[in-house]
Amino acid sequence: MAGPSQRTSALVVDTHTSFTSGTSESYVNSLDYLLQEKRELVLEQKQEKALVHDCPDLNSLDLDEDEVPLTPEHRLLVERFSVSLQVIPPVHPGETVFLPGRQPQHCILDHSNLKPRSQLEALFLSCPPAQQLSFLHRGLLSNLYLHTPDCPVPLVQWLFQLLTWPPETSSGAFGLLWDLSMDGLFHQTDGDKHWWCPSLQEVMEAFHSLGAHSPALGLQGLCQHSGRVLKNNISLSWSEQQDTPPAIALDISLSYICKFLALCALTQPVAYTDGDLLGLIELLCQAGLDVELRLLPKTDLQQLLLLLLQNIQEWPGKLQQLCCTLSKVSGHHHNLLALVQFFLDVTSRSRQLRSQLSLVIIAQMLDQQEMLPLWEEKAQLSSLSQLLTLMKPSSLRQYLGSETLPPCREQQPKASAELDHKVCYLCYSLLTLAGVVVSCQDITPDQWGDLQLLCLQLDRHVSTHIRESPQAMHWTRLKDLAAQTYIRWQELLAHCQPQAQYFNPWKDNSLRLLAQAGSEQGSRNRRKQRTEARGGPV
Repeated sequence: MAGPSQRTSALVVDTHTSFTSGTSESYVNSLDYLLQEKRELVLEQKQEKALVHDCPDLNSLDLDEDEVPLTPEHRLLVERFSVSLQVIPPVHPGETVFLPGRQPQHCILDHSNLKPRSQLEALFLSCPPAQQLSFLHRGLLSNLYLHTPDCPVPLVQWLFQLLTWPPETSSGAFGLLWDLSMDGLFHQTDGDKHWWCPSLQEVMEAFHSLGAHSPALGLQGLCQHSGRVLKNNISLSWSEQQDTPPAIALDISLSYICKFLALCALTQPVAYTDGDLLGLIELLCQAGLDVELRLLPKTDLQQLLLLLLQNIQEWPGKLQQLCCTLSKVSGHHHNLLALVQFFLDVTSRSRQLRSQLSLVIIAQMLDQQEMLPLWEEKAQLSSLSQLLTLMKPSSLRQYLGSETLPPCREQQPKASAELDHKVCYLCYSLLTLAGVVVSCQDITPDQWGDLQLLCLQLDRHVSTHIRESPQAMHWTRLKDLAAQTYIRWQELLAHCQPQAQYFNPWKDNSLRLLAQAGSEQGSRNRRKQRTEARGGPV
């Protein structure tokens, strides 16, 4: 037997032999092999040149596959396995609220009624607007006004207007505005509640400075700018050479405005009237639907909306007015669905608004807002049940097809496909809103029957009328949504204890059981008597 050293040497010899033998398939990086590869490469190049010389028109051949006519068999095959490119977009289309390419308006500090308390403050107040901004950039204003007994209101107003400037300026303005507000909040006494909050008009002016145009806002009196806005041709090099994308700069400014308004709403709940609160909510919802802000988070906006809802004094009376106003913010169903999702499902008022607003939007899209009792709290599920019968694709196709189908026969197939996509898209949004209506309800035993009827209507009028097809995957997505909605509603039914009338039509359950037992006993006795009469075994 060979030892370990002998076996190792034999293995080395066998490996070397296998790599150097001619019959092995292993790659050998030797000089002869490299020369052979080079000769084969030169031979292939010569063959390619000869082929091009023999066929000079080879490069001029038109091999465009799109222009090659298909045979009838190939055309049928393509039509059978083709997939439609139309899908249900996951993001709403948005509205053009803020015009692109806007230039920030240069604001001036109204210091006509201010008395300087130091030489540095006198220098700041007497400087032109460009040099006053340099005070802000260098942090000198913090030394002037932070931890002072009372901060001048015109300075706070000026800082709020600067929130609409590019991030190089708005970040410093927001930091100083926040510090001054918090400092004044901690130093104010119970009798001193004079803390500045921007009015609705000032918030509108800030939005116009961001590039909002009046038709998108739909509010009156928006273009009345105050005298604190300087309309001139002053150009600052630091503001023209910003590297922040316009959408990000717009989102940053709106975030600063929402954060400061949230601080005002939290510390001064009675600073705004109910009318101003409704105007602020409408203004903020319209701004949140801007097409440039669709993919950006809305955390600050959502928190502000919750606070504004809580500060409404006459809440039950203002709910109907707020729902009617918000349902007209946009004409697209997906935008209205995104607007409903701005209100988080975390408070009782937001849940009530989500449910009522979703029901109003559904009725508005189906032109049934005047036919149903939408404002009765106990009739929401019954109204939704009647609206579900109109949400089946065939009904939506008749509702939308009267205005979209062209009279020309050649354009009808394409128009019919586009109409099917619109029907599916609308039904998807309506069904999502219907899920919001039910999810925001506190299902009681007396509503168990309404929810059960909703499940039956969903399965009968929506799910069974959706025809899936491999060529139209958007119908499959709608079918999945209908199935998920049905499952959620069935879970609510399982967790809600229904009233006895849904199980027992008799008022007294014991009487029904006794009657059933007596009937069964009488049947057994009659069978026994018939058997004894025939003489058979009992």
